[in-house]
Amino acid sequence: MPTILSTFGFLLLLLLISHDGGFFTGAADAEHNLRATDFHTHRHRRHRGHRRRGEEFEYSAVSCRAYSASLDEFGAVGDGVTSNTAAFRDAVSQLSRFADYGGSLLFVPAGRWLTGSFNLTSHFTLFLHRDAVLLASQEESDYEVIEPLPSYGRGRDTDGGRFISLLFGSNLTDVVITGENGTIDGQGEPWWGKFKRGELKYTRPYLIEIMHSDGIQISNLTFLNSPSWHIHPVYSSNIVIQGLTILAPVTVPNTDGINPDSCTNTRIEDCYIVSGDDCIAVKSGWDQYGINYGMPTKQLLIRRLTCISPDSAVIALGSEMSGGIEDVRAEDIVAIDSESGIRIKTAIGRGGYVKDVYVRGMTMKTMKYVFWMTGSYGSHPDEHYDPNALPVIQNINYQDMVAENVTMPAQLAGISGDQFTGICISNVTITLSKKPKKVLWNCTDVSGYTSGVTPQPCQLLPEKEPGTVVPCNFPETPIPIEEVKLQRCYSRRRNM
Repeated sequence: MPTILSTFGFLLLLLLISHDGGFFTGAADAEHNLRATDFHTHRHRRHRGHRRRGEEFEYSAVSCRAYSASLDEFGAVGDGVTSNTAAFRDAVSQLSRFADYGGSLLFVPAGRWLTGSFNLTSHFTLFLHRDAVLLASQEESDYEVIEPLPSYGRGRDTDGGRFISLLFGSNLTDVVITGENGTIDGQGEPWWGKFKRGELKYTRPYLIEIMHSDGIQISNLTFLNSPSWHIHPVYSSNIVIQGLTILAPVTVPNTDGINPDSCTNTRIEDCYIVSGDDCIAVKSGWDQYGINYGMPTKQLLIRRLTCISPDSAVIALGSEMSGGIEDVRAEDIVAIDSESGIRIKTAIGRGGYVKDVYVRGMTMKTMKYVFWMTGSYGSHPDEHYDPNALPVIQNINYQDMVAENVTMPAQLAGISGDQFTGICISNVTITLSKKPKKVLWNCTDVSGYTSGVTPQPCQLLPEKEPGTVVPCNFPETPIPIEEVKLQRCYSRRRNM
């Protein structure tokens, strides 16, 4: 099968766009766009989203595609040894021709597909078979060095640029990365060692980074062992991330699970994350660079998340929050053996704000802290930060939580002369470990109230209307991404 369509063949396909045959098979036309369906909840249910009818397979996505091709049609070899970087790049390039004609899907069949970095395209779906494994190259030469993010001013690991991510895209519309719980393995161990030994000139690559884009779906996949962060949407909007398993050694730092960064209208749900760093870290730029760029993260929904992170947070807000973080809603969260439930991290010089945060329905077991806020998180990109740039932390709401085996319920430290205000904690029951801290609630430079909380909180968070549980204020109007439904799509493949 040729890997490049002739001009005549391509024009013929466009003339026959309503038919299914030809090099690119499969369709998701009007007959296939059945009723919109919500996707499924936790990972043991995820496979229900993919059913087969002979050579046809079915999946859930925001957008269906008119054409599809299989990776092996572009000369790829799934032996775990042969580099397939050229095949992935060729496939995406060829399929990009269909962006204006119903979009396209690249099917990755069963196999172990070694690859370096490749770029995605608009109106495109990357679909992994359940036995497909994308193996990230461990060679630095397979990753282009790109400029630092403008809201950071430098790389996170080093002063210079950064290695491009394994899957990368910029200025895209309508991108879907999904599958039947196929795997993307970052093979990060050599990168971790080089970073620890100070041998890297550039910041380590992520597994996925999509920037300046609109309409992103990442679902029904397993991610392993990223060199650094696993999933990083940045400067983007209208994002659905669901049904993911993300696994990294709990002893390796910076292996964050999902980091929405200066993004608007994002939904993260039904994910299971084990990490050596924050399971989810919400960001918006670093010190003066983030202040100047001025793009907040807002309208973020996180629900049905399970996290294990012994040395970090289940959900962290910051510390890079200089562009602002607002309207964050989290519910139905399970935390196991983690350092903290919700952590707000900031510092003098950050500027920006974290406000209108609403968390409820959280169950925690074996925790160092339940609540943690710090105004002295430290590191700066350079010496040019403004020491007068103080962050605003206000309207932070925690409700309906149960925690067991906790060392310290709360460590809440604002900034002198810059209080963290409007804190509400309601209907929270915390059971202590066998050896708890002597001071259970350590509070400085914070204000707000509590209601129905045990053990008794600090004096800076007094009981409101003793004897009555007064709920925190939670918004009733859903954010727009909550209303987005997934379609049931169909495609055909030749290699079963």
